[in-house]
Amino acid sequence: MAPKISTEVTRRFVSNGNIEIAVFEQGNPKGETLLLVHGWPDTHELWDHVAPHLLEKYRVVSFDNRGAGESTIPTKVDDFRIEELATDVFAVIDAVSPRKPVHLLAHDWGGVVGWEVVSTPGADKRVASFTCVSGPNLDLLGQLVRKCLSNPTPSNLAKIGTQLLASSYTFAFMVPGLSEPALKFLSGRWPAFIGLFDGFDTTSVTTAPTLRNDMLVNQKLYRANIRSRLWSPDLRRVSVPVQLIVGTGDRAVRPLVYEDVESITGILVRREIDSGHWSPISHAETLAEFTTGFVDSLATKRSSRVTP
Repeated sequence: MAPKISTEVTRRFVSNGNIEIAVFEQGNPKGETLLLVHGWPDTHELWDHVAPHLLEKYRVVSFDNRGAGESTIPTKVDDFRIEELATDVFAVIDAVSPRKPVHLLAHDWGGVVGWEVVSTPGADKRVASFTCVSGPNLDLLGQLVRKCLSNPTPSNLAKIGTQLLASSYTFAFMVPGLSEPALKFLSGRWPAFIGLFDGFDTTSVTTAPTLRNDMLVNQKLYRANIRSRLWSPDLRRVSVPVQLIVGTGDRAVRPLVYEDVESITGILVRREIDSGHWSPISHAETLAEFTTGFVDSLATKRSSRVTP
């Protein structure tokens, strides 16, 4: 008998020390577990457009990052270091799939945290694959900055300048109080803004009721991580198979930030998508297709290694 596919979302909370993480589950209870990790300023609802294309095949689990949605909101900037958020991911993995590794699909700061997760020693025992969308490895980016500054040719300076221009908004986020008026204004117009930013119709997009607070609180991600990781990168090799989905029109994360990613990965698949930054909304079906294809290809390789 085929398993009953649930489109209903069940919610529970997973504890990680004093952090309570809101976790949401749906889909095929017999399928591989696919863990979806969102970025700024989203909640688990970012994946509402992608999940329907995955439910028949996978057990789909998403959660609200600390500081967002229904999860605990820490007060200290240091509580938003990606090392801390990575422990939240591992806590969710241990709760929802304690005996079998999960597949990660992550976007934006979720991807940044995902790199930290898969760079952790022993991660390959708990993570079967990592599909990263618009989420740079901050240590790799820091190494690129140092390399370009140590050899300041016009080409190298142009590389840094291109991403600095794309990331110029982050400088405002790193100064407490500077960006609050603009973010409060944008919070009421967010679908229209991302539609303008990425160039697609967002009339059907809804926002989480916590959006304004999520925007303001999670600026701490930038304050806790950007300066330290760019100036003191801690680059580690990744043993988990990685699929990198690069939005060719992403105006926030330029493709150049993934330069030299081959130097830290083993299995690496790089796919390009003709999208802007919010591809989980604008190109949801394509992301689901790429993710499914990557997971299936790994399963085929595993089965081919089994001796008959």
